[in-house]
Amino acid sequence: MSNLAENREPVRLSVVVPVFNEADNVLPLLDEIERALIPVGGFEVIFVDDQSDDDTQVRLAPAVLAGRLRVLRHNRRSGQSAAVRSGVKAAHGEWVVTLDGDGQNDPADIPALFALVSGGKAGSPMLVGGLRKKRQDSLSKRWASKFANAVRQSFLQDGCTDSGCGLKLFRREAFLDLPFFGAMHRFLPALFRAHGHPVAYVPVNHRPRERGVSKYNNWRRGLIGVVDLLGVYWLKRRTKLSPTSEQL
Repeated sequence: MSNLAENREPVRLSVVVPVFNEADNVLPLLDEIERALIPVGGFEVIFVDDQSDDDTQVRLAPAVLAGRLRVLRHNRRSGQSAAVRSGVKAAHGEWVVTLDGDGQNDPADIPALFALVSGGKAGSPMLVGGLRKKRQDSLSKRWASKFANAVRQSFLQDGCTDSGCGLKLFRREAFLDLPFFGAMHRFLPALFRAHGHPVAYVPVNHRPRERGVSKYNNWRRGLIGVVDLLGVYWLKRRTKLSPTSEQL
């Protein structure tokens, strides 16, 4: 571990990036994250490799040795939600921000999300979700996403018009208190609200994919999403929380 890593400020914010076969994207993305968070100070970066079979590990190794980040690797393919949870469990920061490993989320948006929670004011959001402006995806993907968000909004009514945006910032402790399941990363706003946590949304930049290929199929993702949606709807209806007070 380098002296640079040893002399860092205490970690306030942990950046968790799930990746699968994104060898060409990981180092450019790491560079961007570091540049964006210099004004924030006290941050760490954690890449969670979901069993990539390309050169992702090779590309990241020198950065790990230089103390620029930590890398976790799943022993078997487990999916994006599991990768997010692995990263959050390993995080040292009170706050965690996630973003996709394909480079389409813009790290320059992170300070604006963090500014909404870093003041520690009463009633400040426990989760801030990004809403992608001017989606830089194919027409079919944009229409599929628009339809899916409309359907889920009719069921969950969580105010989130872009649940697929990977850029989300939240309180680590609150996340770990949620029930885990295989697609929970797409339902975090609804889950946070169901557990009584304030949620806010911020418009964020969206960029075209410059390297690598998408890992998602619209139809398969849509069919699985219907089942997940019904499960979250049931969970939301069954979550009955009551305020508590400590006896002195």
